[in-house]
Order: sequence, then C-alpha cells, then structure tokens
Amino acid sequence: MPRYLPSLSVLQWALAASVLLHAVLLTVRFVDPEGLRRVFHQSTLDVVLVNAKSDEKPRKAQAIAQHSLAGGGGAEGPRLVSTPLPPSLRDASGDAAIDQNQRQIDHMQQQQELLLAQVRQQLAALPKPDPRRDSSDPDARAQAKRRQQLAKLLAAIEKRVEEENTRPRKRYLSPATLGTTYAQYYDDMRRKIEARGTQNFPHVAGHKLYGELLMALLINHDGRILDARVVQGSGNRILDRLAEAIAQAAAPFGLFTAAMRRDTDQFDVTARFRFTHEQTLETMLQAGAPGAARSAR
Repeated sequence: MPRYLPSLSVLQWALAASVLLHAVLLTVRFVDPEGLRRVFHQSTLDVVLVNAKSDEKPRKAQAIAQHSLAGGGGAEGPRLVSTPLPPSLRDASGDAAIDQNQRQIDHMQQQQELLLAQVRQQLAALPKPDPRRDSSDPDARAQAKRRQQLAKLLAAIEKRVEEENTRPRKRYLSPATLGTTYAQYYDDMRRKIEARGTQNFPHVAGHKLYGELLMALLINHDGRILDARVVQGSGNRILDRLAEAIAQAAAPFGLFTAAMRRDTDQFDVTARFRFTHEQTLETMLQAGAPGAARSAR
C-alpha cells in the first residue's frame, strides 16, 4: 500500500465501497422503453372530457381525460373529433327573439306575394277556352281543370293578402328598438302614467300598497290603450288590478306622429311598474319581456 494513502480498516473500506455503489445506482434511471418512445414521439395529446370510464387502460392514449376510457362505441376504434363542435342552439329571447320573429313574418309575406305572382302568371299562360272544342277532348278537360284549380288558389291567396293588409300593423317597443321615432312619444306617455300613479297611489282600507309588476300595454294610433294587463304580478292581486286601472286612466296619450304612422298603426310595450315606499310610481321599459308575443302582425 502506498504511503500517501491513509491507513484504513477493512470496515472503513467496506463502508466507502457501499457509499460509492449507492451513488452510482441513484444516478441510473430505469424506464419503460415503450413509454420512452411515446414521450419522444412527435405528436400532441388533446385535453378532452369523457362521459364514461373503464377499468382497462387504453393501449395508446389519444387524449388526456379525467378518466381512463379504452375504446367504446360501435366503431372499429375510438376516434376523436378533430374540429370544434358547433355552438349549441340557444332559445332566442329578448329583443333578438322579437327581431327574428319580425324577420320571419316579413319573409312569409314576401313568399306570399311571390306565390301570388306565380299563380297569376301560370293562369295567364293557359290557352283561352275554345267553345268549338269537344268537351270530351282530354286536353280540353285537363286545361279546364287546371284553370279551375289555379283560379281557386288565386282567390284564396288574394283573400289572405287582403286580410293581412286590413289588419293593423303592430310594433313592439323595447330599449333597443325605441329609436328617435318613438322616444318622445313614449317619454310623454311614461310621464303621464307615473304622474297618475303618484297622484292616485294605490291603497286599500287606508293602507298604501307597495310592490313591482310587469304590465303589457297595447297603444293605438289615436293614443288609446287597447289592452292593459299585468303579465307578471306583484303577488298582490289588488295592487295588480289598481295598476291596470292607473294605466287606463292615464290615456289617451295623443295621436301618433306622421313618422310613427308610416311605420305602424299600434305599438306594444312591456314596462316595469314600481310603487315605492316614497309613494311614487316609477316605470321602466323592459326588453324581451312577456307580452312581446303580441307584436306579431
């Protein structure tokens, strides 16, 4: 043994060898070759949510999920949607639903006018009846039957169009559709109703009535209220009935302006009536509230 090495006992040499061996083992990591190849494979895993799980783990994962799911379904192998799902349909509500309803009505009217023109064109294209042709002629009978069918259809469509044209045009007002055409008229109407409700604050047996409710008002072009009804009550039927009476008593509100008459004959509004503890009536125009269904022409 060289002189520069310290003199160690056999036990000390054994401890030193053991420490060196453990250090070497700690630096070595045993991994699954297949798993290592998956790590370095040039692919990505999507994060998805699954609505089922299985005890068996998938052999080759296609996505990261909250549960293990091996296969499933009737396909040959599990497949994932590679593009985003289309947005789920939502029930139209509020001003958007009202605008969509009006667009559908306008589209139906356009289709009706188009059908009317097509029937008139087909009827005019038929040859005029010839009295000299024998009634037993198959072509003559077919033309006469076709002419009769078209005339009957034309009469039905014209009657429907006439009925539609004679019905009053209605428009539903909301904060989004108020516009400058109706803003001043509605503001004057609101002030009259609030003044009437504050002056004649609802009470019964000497007790003031407080609460909130939604009321739908159908206003005619001459300023009269054709219909005033509570569509969402305050929980007190007496207050609801008195609120309807207050709205009726505040009318008439004056004639529609020329711009309003060009657009509609009647308008429908739904407003929130709030009878405060300061014994005042406050109203607020609502969007997409009950009562908008009456806006259809």
